[in-house]
Amino acid sequence: MTGPLGVQLYSVRDDIGPDALPATLGRLAAAGFTHVEPYDILSDTEGLAVALDATGLRAITAHSKITELDRDAVLAAATRLGIETVIVPWVRPDSISTREGVEALAAAINDAAAYAAGHGIRVGYHNHDFEFAQKIDGVPAYELLVELLDPAVVLELDTYWAAVGGAEVTELIPRLGDRVRFLHVKHDDENPFDIAEVLPLAGSLELAVVEVVVHEGDVFPLVDRNAAYFLGLVTA
Repeated sequence: MTGPLGVQLYSVRDDIGPDALPATLGRLAAAGFTHVEPYDILSDTEGLAVALDATGLRAITAHSKITELDRDAVLAAATRLGIETVIVPWVRPDSISTREGVEALAAAINDAAAYAAGHGIRVGYHNHDFEFAQKIDGVPAYELLVELLDPAVVLELDTYWAAVGGAEVTELIPRLGDRVRFLHVKHDDENPFDIAEVLPLAGSLELAVVEVVVHEGDVFPLVDRNAAYFLGLVTA
């Protein structure tokens, strides 16, 4: 039996308007995905909840800037949708170019995590490339951030962006250990590693989340190919 497999809804962002959302989620479910990861849970919480219920898909993670938005609104939406982990998706690169900036971000995330815990929800962090490319006293900003984050804050490691930023993903994931609960993955020629070898390294993995980007044309052939590929790797 295949295990859970998610897809970041940003991958199909052009196909999730109010009228298109139910059909798009149905198509993702038909491709074999069991979960979706929303990137906007505030604009139409109820519409998303109805579409999830109709398709049988689950959303246990969501990207939301809980450190910047009204966190009560974020947590209320997360609760309505059954989301268990709210993930900080992006920060301005210049905001963590100094030690003070990284310390401020860590403090904000830790504060949000403590608040969210009172609602039974975890907080996580998702990386791009700049957290690894930007170094502070010779240490990647990501490494410093993780060191400062409360252990209750989980990590969603974007494998592709980490590698682009200079990280050796096959070394990084085992070293981070059970902090890594989610992986962003894709199957294409851009990966500087074999994703089939990377997935088993995350021993505490709760969900692999496919994220692909097509700037022009139909994204679904690529989404379908990724679904078929990862369903062969992710096992219960």
